[in-house]
Amino acid sequence: MKKQILITGMALLCAWHLQAQNDIDAMRYSQITFGGTARFASMAGSMGALGGDISTLSFNPAGLAIFKKTEISITPSIFSQTTSSTYNSNTSSDSKLNFNLGNIGLVASINLIKESNTTGWENINFGFGYNRTNNFHNRMDIQADNKTSSLLDVFVANANGNPPSSFDLFSTDLAYQTYLINPDTLGNYNHVIQHYGIKQRKVVETTGAMGETVISFGGNYKSKLYLGGTIGFVKAKYHEESTYEEIDETDTIPDFKSFSFSQNLTTKGNGVNLKLGAIFRPNDWVRIGAAFHTPTSLRLRDDYNNSMKSDLENGITYDTISPQGLFEPYTITTPFRAIGSIGFIIKKLALLNVEYEYVDYTYAQLHSSPNVFSDVNSTILSKYTSTGNLRIGSEVRLDPIAIRLGYALYGSPFSSNENKNANRTSYTGGIGYRADKYFIDFAYVFTKYTEYNYLYDSPKATAVENKYKNSSFMLSLGLRF
Repeated sequence: MKKQILITGMALLCAWHLQAQNDIDAMRYSQITFGGTARFASMAGSMGALGGDISTLSFNPAGLAIFKKTEISITPSIFSQTTSSTYNSNTSSDSKLNFNLGNIGLVASINLIKESNTTGWENINFGFGYNRTNNFHNRMDIQADNKTSSLLDVFVANANGNPPSSFDLFSTDLAYQTYLINPDTLGNYNHVIQHYGIKQRKVVETTGAMGETVISFGGNYKSKLYLGGTIGFVKAKYHEESTYEEIDETDTIPDFKSFSFSQNLTTKGNGVNLKLGAIFRPNDWVRIGAAFHTPTSLRLRDDYNNSMKSDLENGITYDTISPQGLFEPYTITTPFRAIGSIGFIIKKLALLNVEYEYVDYTYAQLHSSPNVFSDVNSTILSKYTSTGNLRIGSEVRLDPIAIRLGYALYGSPFSSNENKNANRTSYTGGIGYRADKYFIDFAYVFTKYTEYNYLYDSPKATAVENKYKNSSFMLSLGLRF
């Protein structure tokens, strides 16, 4: 086998890191969902002007000030994701199931109403808890015949004009070590696939989540103005394993049977943000809410490695593995968010909340020292755009039973025509039982969206259409005292 290079110095890893960390990573941690309690989810996360739910600590913390009693809740959840991928007119699908904790929290309410109290503040509340804000569990299977291009085209393009000692140790060098790309007598590189018509397949499995531990404070002024603030401590973990294959199923390509390229990435990190909110109650049946979220600054670390295996004719095989890659620290800054909402309370019979959230995804940025992400940040500015998210939630009370429905439309963050309509739509529903000292709530959330991407970066590559559908089943158990 050609000489295997196993050097793990940071300088040698930077070239791969520029490819590994890109605008997709910024978007992964910038888009959040409405996790939390079952009541909150069954109303599509639309409670910004209503409050009175622990999940609002992560959206409009002024909702904390609505509480009149101390409350504890916990929400286990089941998440199921199915992805249908269409590539070169062939459709395949795969799915993944995940059990998780959507919420756990405590709200403590202190009553300030006394005969001697002339300040107007009726109660102050403290909140502490955890809300899950994103779920990365997914599995997809993409496969089809390709008569126009190969991943090896990319490796050949990267190799030409460069000596082997400068090859990327995590991609081009692996193809070189396994004899998938080879120089001719003039020093130009070619790959072993002499004519196209191979079967291509990529299987990707991802795990992990984002969630935040929240510490909140809120106050109720004369039951007219409710104010609140939250410090959110965000934790993110993302793991991806993928295997890409090209196979000569018809046995028509001389000296080639197949090759596989496997990639393994784990990203972990922590961040912090601040949320401020207010709810104004002009009368008994209307509430107006507003909230502002500062950007979250996530300090991250990547661990990664790749491997490649080739199967040539006559039983000749080669396999090699990259060094263990490490890149730390670097920072992803997510966009700020502004939320406005209006809620209606129809006596003790029903609730309705409508809210609009503004997010400008061009504010997402990657940073390191020294900063190697200028090109990535330029891509973010050109590829993404600002958008609005609409959430509507309702509740009908048939004491002690409550029935809830919701709808959410998350606008596409993409400015390009190809993904311009990549909106996320959620339909929600649930039921709850509420007694004086305890409650039980159930929610179901169905979300669907479509995105397009490519298996590799080549002018001849064709897009893959990925249709995502996920379901969440949530059960909240709570105590009041």
